[in-house]
Amino acid sequence: MTNHVTETNQSKQNFAVEDVSLFINGEFVDSVSKKTFANLSPFSNETINLVAEGDKEDINVAVESAKTAFETIWKTMKISERMVYINRIADLIDEEAEEIARLEAIDTGLPISQTKKQAARAAMNFRFYAKMVESTLHGEAYQVDDEFINYTIYKPLGVVGLITPWNAPFMLETWKVAPALATGNTVVLKPAELSPLTANKLAEVIQKAGLPKGVFNIVHGFGETAGDALVRHPDVEAISFTGETTTGSTIIKNAADTLKKTSMELGGKSPLIVFEDADLDRALDAAVWGIFSFNGERCTSNSRVFLHKNIKEKFVAALKERVKNIVVGDPMDKATELGPLIETAHYNKVKKYIEIAGEEGCDVFQGDVPAAFSAGNYVPPTLLLNATNDMKVCQEEIFGPVMAVIEFETEEEVIKVANDVKYGLAGFVWTNDIKRGHRVAQAVEAGMIWINSQNTRDLRIPFGGTKASGIGREGGHYAIFEFYTEPKVIHVAISDHHIPQFGKKK
Repeated sequence: MTNHVTETNQSKQNFAVEDVSLFINGEFVDSVSKKTFANLSPFSNETINLVAEGDKEDINVAVESAKTAFETIWKTMKISERMVYINRIADLIDEEAEEIARLEAIDTGLPISQTKKQAARAAMNFRFYAKMVESTLHGEAYQVDDEFINYTIYKPLGVVGLITPWNAPFMLETWKVAPALATGNTVVLKPAELSPLTANKLAEVIQKAGLPKGVFNIVHGFGETAGDALVRHPDVEAISFTGETTTGSTIIKNAADTLKKTSMELGGKSPLIVFEDADLDRALDAAVWGIFSFNGERCTSNSRVFLHKNIKEKFVAALKERVKNIVVGDPMDKATELGPLIETAHYNKVKKYIEIAGEEGCDVFQGDVPAAFSAGNYVPPTLLLNATNDMKVCQEEIFGPVMAVIEFETEEEVIKVANDVKYGLAGFVWTNDIKRGHRVAQAVEAGMIWINSQNTRDLRIPFGGTKASGIGREGGHYAIFEFYTEPKVIHVAISDHHIPQFGKKK
């Protein structure tokens, strides 16, 4: 394959990036059609490399490969043997962490200081599920008098389709791949077309780990073709999707024809509520990090910040100071806090929402983007001040470094407006009144709530939302027992119990 080179204007480093192929049956291959598409740099909008464009024919080949591997090797392998592969993948991710972080920053525009942490979390995903499957993947047993023993076992589904997003792609890919493989399923991954580099690196790691051919496959391509074919394929038993809400709804509809299991982790418009008695310095740290890390391209970001009227003026002044000081720069610079958005179309979408905010009556306050970065998809850190919850910019997911600030007066009021949105993924409550903290946390309609904390992750707990933010949960035993396996009940007679004798002559 051809090597393409992308150069950043600030760091003056040349990065040689190979073209990306599909990974099917343990081999890197071209698509059947031989078509490719260009992968563009968020930093410069120049071509980084070319990517093989898979479609329905490639999905068919990948699914057949995965099905064969499941039936002949993976589902019958002893758990202890399977976990050797899973832990080896984790070790290899650790070895390749610097390269993974570099590729992720080049591909997505995420600051390298953040992509390094994501690489470490990816290795953790594999180790966590290896331990969990070995220690907890067992069923229950019930004896019924002296006549029966009934017990349950958990069986892998077969071929599962994983469709992953472009924000933090490597970490989020491994969040699905690790439990899917650890529980004995085989995988066809359709990564986001905007961030193919680290998915390709994951394939290289898995090939190096010696996973049996066909257990793990990647088909790059577009949602309307490769993604749709994966969702509709009759031999794919389940689809796990992370992405935009409208796409998730379409996937559920199309998966229904073949009665697939689906898990949907979708959009958000999460509230961060600051009461007058909160530790304002810590709440400020959390609010700024929660919307401006990941370049604002985070489903759990606190895009709506509700401030009690008694502390609003002080808090807003502090927000303005922070926004002015956020380091906007080259994603390859370790000092950078905010990089470019993933693509020009998304950049234009976010910019349009900021225009709408001004038209709706918001006072728009922004940081600066240095002129040296004018070729990239840079949106400055932005505050939408004096917002009201009924505005379009407070109801729709912007998915960028844009925080809407809304005033409230009473607990009852803020709960009502926080819930007055179609999404329900996450929420954050800041107060030193622990009773109030619990009341509000239980009243806010969201799958996850943090009290006096930023968004921190514990792999043991369920991750997911309510309303338009999704269906199902990822993480912990929720992934293992509720999605990637099916329970099977086995009834065993241990005595000659009574059986009705229909049709027997007396």
